[in-house]
Amino acid sequence: MGHFIEVEAGVNIYVEDIGQGQPVFFIHPWPLNSKFFERQVGVLAANGFRFIGIDLRGYGKSDKPWHGYDFDTMARDIKAVIDFLRLDNVVLAGFSIGGPIAIRYLSLYGDTGISKLLLMAAAAPSYTQRKDFKYGKKRSEVDLLISQINQDRPRQLALYAKMYFKQRKSAQFLAWFQSLGLEAGAHSMVHSMISLRNEDVRGELNSIRVPTAIFHGKKDRSCPFELAKELKNRIPRSVLIPFRSSGHGLNWDEPEKFNAELIRFLKSSKV
Repeated sequence: MGHFIEVEAGVNIYVEDIGQGQPVFFIHPWPLNSKFFERQVGVLAANGFRFIGIDLRGYGKSDKPWHGYDFDTMARDIKAVIDFLRLDNVVLAGFSIGGPIAIRYLSLYGDTGISKLLLMAAAAPSYTQRKDFKYGKKRSEVDLLISQINQDRPRQLALYAKMYFKQRKSAQFLAWFQSLGLEAGAHSMVHSMISLRNEDVRGELNSIRVPTAIFHGKKDRSCPFELAKELKNRIPRSVLIPFRSSGHGLNWDEPEKFNAELIRFLKSSKV
């Protein structure tokens, strides 16, 4: 079932809602949408879980306003969806940019109604390098990416698709992947990338109290594995699950392992 949920005046967010049971709320990576998790939907439903897949503002079927691509606003959108659907006992699952957005959600709203946190290839705790943080992208690299998106977005998305995965993918798959990015607003992609460049959730990690799993590809070229190790060191009650043959798109590079570890984490009473 699909929902269009008004999160503020004139801004409607699209949400996929499939299956029954404990809700698992997936926050997709930049610059894609909830379709990216299609291999997880059936596995979750078959194991008694409810897939909730948001298209963040600016992406997929959601509205694409000019404003609101900072982490605070996107976390607020998620809160509006959770409240509208009256979700409880939620597993919050953030992939890439969805990772710091999920962390910001917990920072702003606490863990009432949230039972677990799953961080997948997370662009956290900081996507970019800083004076006191040596991991992640250089600011100049992010600025170049923004410039390339503005100059030729289809070409940049095609290049991004090729570097996203470690395992070989068919031309048809890469075309599908690229098409997900083309569903996004160009301005949405740029503004979200600016937020990734500027925002920093390091100071919010030690307040996370829910059991947390960190899934990360060892060969990730977008968010290096060192980021996952930083998350593991800074988040209490967390466990790191490395995916040794995966790039950034670990749910497609090692889908069997990903789904098995996902269900194991969801069903576990402890991390």
